[in-house]
Amino acid sequence: MGPLLLVLLLALILFGAGFALKALWWIAVIVLVVWLLGFLVRPSVGGRRGRWYRW
Repeated sequence: MGPLLLVLLLALILFGAGFALKALWWIAVIVLVVWLLGFLVRPSVGGRRGRWYRW
């Protein structure tokens, strides 16, 4: 019974880690798209291209 619980716990941890990594990949892709869009649509300030972020 112990090894069965250990295997089930391991499978649950690996499934959770896989789901979390997949979610992190989607978040990374969304952030990359927003970052690239920021470079394309940044406003021009004083006749030159300005920064789209404040820092």
